[in-house]
Amino acid sequence: MNKIIALPLIAALALGAAACSQKSQNETSEAASSIGNDVSATADNAVSDVNAAAADAGASADNAIDAAGNSAAAAGDTVSNATANGLDASADAMRSAADKTRR
Repeated sequence: MNKIIALPLIAALALGAAACSQKSQNETSEAASSIGNDVSATADNAVSDVNAAAADAGASADNAIDAAGNSAAAAGDTVSNATANGLDASADAMRSAADKTRR
């Protein structure tokens, strides 16, 4: 008699566990999908942040290169002007010496 009662009870428990198991599987699948979406969104945000940082670094490098180029150009102008002034002073000195020798 115990076996007669036990068999339907075991069958009911098995059906309940199977139904619960499917529900648990669905919930687990939904949670995994949600986690996957969160990971994907976080990775997309990280890529965007890295790209923005790289763009900022590139702009900073461009600005530094431009500043260095401007400084080099200014130094070249200073050297050119100093050379021209030196040549003018030499020419003036030579003219003055020539004038003195003619007298």
